Amino acid sequence: MDYHKVAVSISPYEEWLSDVLMAELANIGYDSFAETGDGFEAYIQADSFHRKDVDKTLETYSGNFTFTVEEEFIKVQNWNEVWEKNYFQPLVIGGECLVRAPFHKDFPKCRFEIVIEPNMAFGTGNHETTSMMLEAILKENPEGKKVLDMGSGTGILSILASMKGASEVTAIDIDEWAVKGSMENAVRNNIKNITVLQGDASLIGNEKYDFVFANIQRNVLLRDIPAYSAGMNSGGKLFVSGFYLDDLEEIKHKALESGFMFNHYMEKNKWVVAVFDRQ
Repeated sequence: MDYHKVAVSISPYEEWLSDVLMAELANIGYDSFAETGDGFEAYIQADSFHRKDVDKTLETYSGNFTFTVEEEFIKVQNWNEVWEKNYFQPLVIGGECLVRAPFHKDFPKCRFEIVIEPNMAFGTGNHETTSMMLEAILKENPEGKKVLDMGSGTGILSILASMKGASEVTAIDIDEWAVKGSMENAVRNNIKNITVLQGDASLIGNEKYDFVFANIQRNVLLRDIPAYSAGMNSGGKLFVSGFYLDDLEEIKHKALESGFMFNHYMEKNKWVVAVFDRQ
């Protein structure tokens, strides 16, 4: 699947505004972001791109700020080159998990080593939400447990859960390229107990999981948290991310009314991972 990149420059630059704009674009389908010195770059599936949506989002703040917008169409086969040149560097999470791409030649040794082919599926560990989710998994003991990874992207969370001893892992993503990439990344990391499915939370069916990881945008979480609850064993843990600190109370409210108890949250640059216990 092809993607569309929108590069937004803000003058005068304000970090808070950049954060707000990225959050608003995430709510209309943009699923990955990269900060730049004077703004950010946002990515959306090409068939979902509409320039008027971007202009409408920026218009709200145009009274005090000037925006420069550049667009670029990115074909799937160019994605590795884009990431290699611009974003994806070997990354160590929590002092014990290395995330790298096959093209990286110089990298440290860690207890867990995950090799990810970026392709068009997001989740390389460089974004705050992915890195915090990886940190959360490192602190947990999924050994012998069933794990569900919603919005699995590259499959990076599923792979680490398997490496830490999960008995079964189900990875679900609505994007066909993410599903293909997750399968390839599982093979690349010699993981044999991950089942990758294309679709949404309806695929949970009657299965029951001990851990659920969902790194998806806010609106999808608010819609699907009840489905996660129905698909979890009592005493299980839900980890949700992909939203900003300002959205935490709304996420908590939905989780509490769906049978969860709030445990704690982690925050990095206003992005949040919230952890809930299934009652």
